[in-house]
Amino acid sequence: MRFIQFRLLNDLTKATRIGLQKTSGGIVDLSKAFPSSSSLKDALTKLGPKALVERARQYSSSEEKEISHCEIMAPITAPSKVACVGLNYRDHCEETGKPVPPEPIFFSKFPSCITGPFDDIPYPEVTKELDWEAELAVVIGKRGKNIDATSAHDYIFGFTVAHDVTARDWQFTRNGGQWLLGKAMDGFCPIGPGIVTPDEIADPHNLAISCRVNGQLKQNSSTAQLVHGVYDCVAWLSKFCTLQPGDIILTGTPPGVGAFAKPPLFLKKGDVVECEVEKIGIIRNQVV
Repeated sequence: MRFIQFRLLNDLTKATRIGLQKTSGGIVDLSKAFPSSSSLKDALTKLGPKALVERARQYSSSEEKEISHCEIMAPITAPSKVACVGLNYRDHCEETGKPVPPEPIFFSKFPSCITGPFDDIPYPEVTKELDWEAELAVVIGKRGKNIDATSAHDYIFGFTVAHDVTARDWQFTRNGGQWLLGKAMDGFCPIGPGIVTPDEIADPHNLAISCRVNGQLKQNSSTAQLVHGVYDCVAWLSKFCTLQPGDIILTGTPPGVGAFAKPPLFLKKGDVVECEVEKIGIIRNQVV
């Protein structure tokens, strides 16, 4: 199943709605299925992933709305955590000249980084080195602590596409070398267009992943290059903090980022970035 959040363009209240996007592209409004839930994260928290999916399935044959009548939003908003794994593709480690990390390297973004799959990316005045990073992201479905990697699958609600927008000057040379500010400015994490449940992705470690800037292919790899797989990343993070429904884990980016091009290349206003993960979809964001 493919869960989304959306607004109806003719709805003056601009209410956030939970929906299912069908293979036809049409959207099933699940408002009647979850009348007491204000968001997908809220429904996950109240019902848990299994009950949520089952209830959605009961309404999946309802009338479809045309996507042209809808604004597609980020499928998860206001998560308690946005955690990210650095240097987690073997080919990206080669690109950077860094050794393959023996353990996942985690950093974080703020919930205010989250923006929609087709929203604009604001270019902050404080940076001159704005860069792209396409990523596969995991969405947590239920609360968990000290999760074993062999059971981590049970804690995953689904997968989505993320763009880990990065200000390289603030990541590498400013802020004492700490990555946080370079990763966590407003709008620095477009996600979407939907969350695809694990039953539709047989192996998250065998998906094509790519990024295009103004139509030019910049990143082109596979999640088979992941150093630490998605289940290991979920398990590792849960040793340090309790995972909550709706938490998002970005699993790393492949080679082809602008900072390591020769010469380095960075985004400018007007550029359009498309991040794509096989079987999930494309997010498309313009820098403004």
